[in-house]
Amino acid sequence: MSREWPLWEVFIRGQHGLSHRHVGSLHAADAEMAVLHARDVYTRRNEGVSIWVVRSSDIAASSPSNKGPLFDPANTKIYRHPTFYEIPEEVGHM
Repeated sequence: MSREWPLWEVFIRGQHGLSHRHVGSLHAADAEMAVLHARDVYTRRNEGVSIWVVRSSDIAASSPSNKGPLFDPANTKIYRHPTFYEIPEEVGHM
């Protein structure tokens, strides 16, 4: 039996950001401890407004080698591209 604490991935939302970004990893006994450690390690200058921690073992990801089969079907859905919509001038650059 391993006595090492589980690995957690840390995501921080910055003061002016709308989304969380991955900032690193750390070991902690549980989620509460992981949040506290993440605060201490990754937000020392008061730059974060929200912290997410996720056990690394719970993350499922696609493989870069599956890029073609996974993403190619989206190319046939041309209605998803913004070229079919008129954007009002007051919206500005998108």
